Amino acid sequence: MDELVVRSLARWPNVPAVYGWLALDRRGNWRIKGQRISNAAMRDFIARNYECDAQGRWFFQNGPQRVYVTLAYTPLVFHHEGDALFDHCGRPARATETYLDDEGSVLIRAERGIGLLDDRDLERYADAADRLTRIPRAEVAGRFGFVPNPAAAKA
Repeated sequence: MDELVVRSLARWPNVPAVYGWLALDRRGNWRIKGQRISNAAMRDFIARNYECDAQGRWFFQNGPQRVYVTLAYTPLVFHHEGDALFDHCGRPARATETYLDDEGSVLIRAERGIGLLDDRDLERYADAADRLTRIPRAEVAGRFGFVPNPAAAKA
């Protein structure tokens, strides 16, 4: 988390959280109210301050304000650059398990959690599809402990 964000949290500890404003799509794009964020500095700031709370709700810490993220599927989206695997925040990842859901999506478990493989990289898994562990999409969030829609789950 950015030092500026940490300092602002200490200064203003009780700022209400925001729901339904920020989303992560299936290709790892950040979206504000449905519009893709094109500003690279803003995307990088969000990525550096993207975390998960104890309830499995993923959020962006925007200064003292926690902005919960609505997930199109999983909290991470992976893509390949050559043979290297990265998450949508630009962090290198190492796959520990690979799954195939009932809709044909490839899911990868890595050290930071479960993520959807960007559909542009599906071809590299085509020959291995019959060897991947199967998982119903409906079970993914519960099995891997994340909340796709924090607004619907808030108390």
